[in-house]
Amino acid sequence: MEIVEGIGIGIAVILAALLILFVRRALVTRSGGIIRLSVRVTTVLDGRGWSPGFARFVGDQLRWYRMFSFALRPKRVLSRKELVVERRRLPEGQERLSMPSDWVILRCTSQHAPVEIAMARSTVTGFSSWLEAAPPGAASPRMASQDWPAA
Repeated sequence: MEIVEGIGIGIAVILAALLILFVRRALVTRSGGIIRLSVRVTTVLDGRGWSPGFARFVGDQLRWYRMFSFALRPKRVLSRKELVVERRRLPEGQERLSMPSDWVILRCTSQHAPVEIAMARSTVTGFSSWLEAAPPGAASPRMASQDWPAA
């Protein structure tokens, strides 16, 4: 009987964890404006260190949430005022195995540190528009390089 109780408790814990993940995702995505976005969290091994997730545009911030996390708060917050895209490239080597083939990698700098983000090619246009948006009369140096590879 103890084994059956142990199995029952284990199944209950697994179901509760799955429920929490789905409720978390519903809370985070409730107001729309969600994009799929991977962030490179470590550069120890070349082409590795990508973490899948989704991001939400909230005013002047891009809030990134890890796909498999119980946290309700974003893991990273990128501010439009501090973010500059240095270059754009296609996935190379091991990266091609860890992300969809139509994704583009953007190397950005912010006030804190460089960051690499990957998103679908069709999403880059919306991201660029959001990044370039500025109040009337303000100049925007957000797109540092104009020699990007053709999409």
